[in-house]
Amino acid sequence: MSTHYDYAIVGAGIIGLAHAYHLGKRGHRVIVFERTPQAQGASIRNFGMIWPIGQPAGDTLQIALRSRNIWKELLEESGIWHEKTGSLHLAYHLDEWQILQEFVATAPENGYTASLETPQEIADRSSAIVQQGLLGGMWSPTEICVDPRKVIAELPTYLEKRYGVVFRYGYPVTGYNHPKVYAGGGEYYAEHLLLCAGDDVRTLYPEILQAEKMVPCKLQMMRSQPYGDSWRIGPMLAAGLTLRHYRSFEHCPSLPALKARIAQENPEYDQYGIHVMTSQNGNGEVVIGDSHEYGADITPFDKPEIDDMILGYLKTFLNAPDLRIGQRWHGIYAKHPTHTYRILSPDKGVTAVTAVGGSGMTLSFGVAEKTVTEHLGEN
Repeated sequence: MSTHYDYAIVGAGIIGLAHAYHLGKRGHRVIVFERTPQAQGASIRNFGMIWPIGQPAGDTLQIALRSRNIWKELLEESGIWHEKTGSLHLAYHLDEWQILQEFVATAPENGYTASLETPQEIADRSSAIVQQGLLGGMWSPTEICVDPRKVIAELPTYLEKRYGVVFRYGYPVTGYNHPKVYAGGGEYYAEHLLLCAGDDVRTLYPEILQAEKMVPCKLQMMRSQPYGDSWRIGPMLAAGLTLRHYRSFEHCPSLPALKARIAQENPEYDQYGIHVMTSQNGNGEVVIGDSHEYGADITPFDKPEIDDMILGYLKTFLNAPDLRIGQRWHGIYAKHPTHTYRILSPDKGVTAVTAVGGSGMTLSFGVAEKTVTEHLGEN
């Protein structure tokens, strides 16, 4: 096997795989190193939501929409499970309904595709939604659902067969001295190293974390028992708490009033950064979450009260028959205080792509394309 490559990528999570796709598609010799026997980080510990509706208007939204289109093409070509579910934001309070109206009124000029729906129109889309107290909702057709564990496991095989990308699992990268890559106890050669793994940013270039003031964020999530095809929720769902979480809603005039109400009624939601969303994979498992704890508040021990609050709020908008939790976990990702993502050059021949936070699945292929064309100079 060759030890000489054009590009070496550190990390077989979705950011690393997206870069391998763009570079392999351009005919480059690419090798991907993953320190564990299979990717185990944030890329497999999320909703599987390709979620443009949550991205702020402007460049980030355009990257998300471009990423969504690449995802669609790749998923259809590879045959990996996905569903073009779209999404619904549900309103059960007047301030929530007001925010959705404000958002939809400015959606076209801001680049979003969204429309208001009545409770009956929402019921026609999904019989799983709680109708009692429902004032209406916002429909967006752009969202796509994948199973993160499945796509992260199957995409490497596709990239290997289609573009000749080489994968080395269980090979931690311990150093890079252009053009030498030290990985898994051996030496490889690559003209460029792409650092696409949070943990290895800390290992190889810890000064990045300090200089960029990035902080870790921990989130707790759950999966239900599999329903198979017997019960489907249809669109991915979110409700009022989510309106205060995503920056896409920041411009809505009624948002401060909603935030104030939630802080008064349920301060624990703010304490633990709780908002509640749900998606459903091909096995019928409902993915539920999540919470956000930062920096010094993070411990390796999950808080059962957080799961209880998430499940309690879920019941206000989802009628799930005989809901039983099959799995619980937490994920940790790096979050930048001001930027949605960072593309950095910490050393000769090195590009680090990091701090995509909780938007990795959504932005991955768009950010990778931007890296390859604008930072690496590839056409």
